[in-house]
Amino acid sequence: MLLTWHPRSPVSFSNKLYFSLLTATLLYSQFSLAVTMTEFWLISAPGEKTCQQTWDMMMAATTRTNNLSTNHKFSIPDLKVGTLDVLVGLSDELAKLDSFVESVVKKVAQYMADVLEDSRDKVQENLLANGVDLVTYITRFQWDMAKYPIKQSLKNIAEIISKQVTQIDNDLKTRASAYNNLKGNLQNLERKNAGSLLTRSLADIVKKEDFVLDSEYLITLLVVVPKIAYNDWHKTYETLAEMVVPRSSHLLFEDNDSGLFSVTLFMKAIDDFKHKARENKFTVRDFRYNEEEMKADKEEMTRLSTDKKKQFGPLVRWLKVNFSEAFITWIHIKALRVFVESVLRYGLPVNFQAMLLQPSKKTVKKLREVLNDLYKHLDSSAASIIDSAMDIPGLNLSQQEYYPYVYYKIDCNLLDFKV
Repeated sequence: MLLTWHPRSPVSFSNKLYFSLLTATLLYSQFSLAVTMTEFWLISAPGEKTCQQTWDMMMAATTRTNNLSTNHKFSIPDLKVGTLDVLVGLSDELAKLDSFVESVVKKVAQYMADVLEDSRDKVQENLLANGVDLVTYITRFQWDMAKYPIKQSLKNIAEIISKQVTQIDNDLKTRASAYNNLKGNLQNLERKNAGSLLTRSLADIVKKEDFVLDSEYLITLLVVVPKIAYNDWHKTYETLAEMVVPRSSHLLFEDNDSGLFSVTLFMKAIDDFKHKARENKFTVRDFRYNEEEMKADKEEMTRLSTDKKKQFGPLVRWLKVNFSEAFITWIHIKALRVFVESVLRYGLPVNFQAMLLQPSKKTVKKLREVLNDLYKHLDSSAASIIDSAMDIPGLNLSQQEYYPYVYYKIDCNLLDFKV
């Protein structure tokens, strides 16, 4: 059954909201430095006599004389329109879903970068959609009829996407938590085997023969001595306490700043020795030679390292597959939003051309002006406020963007660093 209603117009907004939406254009037109060659503008305009004519007019305005953007037709199938009430409600729901899915896409991409660690330069080649790079996928977008049958209602399609991406988000949290715990435990053990002699593990430095073991009276202590104090140590260690075994000190290991010395003394002199050592800026490490504990620590590190390697491959594969899935759903949401908003703005029967524009960084402002001139007849009050807003630097009345034509941004810069 065909529905008939007037296209969405400024009158349908409250004056305050409408003014806010229209003047928000300044946010983009005045502060467009973030736009790069991987940002796209997905727009639509009503069909003239034919949709091809709408396309030709846009191409003539943006490319034939000034090359403001690289343009592609954006294919959207004949989706089920439904009722006006459903479309209005769905417009708001899709906006929220768009933000959610974009956040999941970015989380998966960023976690891919985190997992690859030293191979971050390879991140971009792993962030694909349907096996191709993101720009290629967007510019050659085709609706996935198998996943999102167009015979279903728009609301059902949105619910399918929402469930799919929510599952990806939940799975990412579970997998990331498990891998991060494993990685953190391994890093803690590795940290113990690195760094200063004052804090690092000594298990891989000392040997059994460095200690007096199984003695009822004697004990071997390990002392960290600054390199500049080696002479002081050799002169004084035998007198730091009574019952220090003469000539029992040996240098076992040294780093850039300090040396690790062993010294043997009677057990009952431990407290006095530690006190005097501290006064002389010698640090006695709290260490007892225990082969079983040292063996267990080495085995734990080997186990964690092996587990990390085992999980790495499957995790990267999961991230690649689910990044692709999430990104694909995101672009389908953009298509849904263009369809819904175009019907609400331009009315029935459905007759609009969706177009994908890729501006260059230097032409953003000019391209916006050209599009405004081309489509200002669609919403004259919007165009007039946009013109006035362009002359007021610093004005920012809303985070939303509103133009005489349907417009959504697709930004493929998904990572916090440049790969």
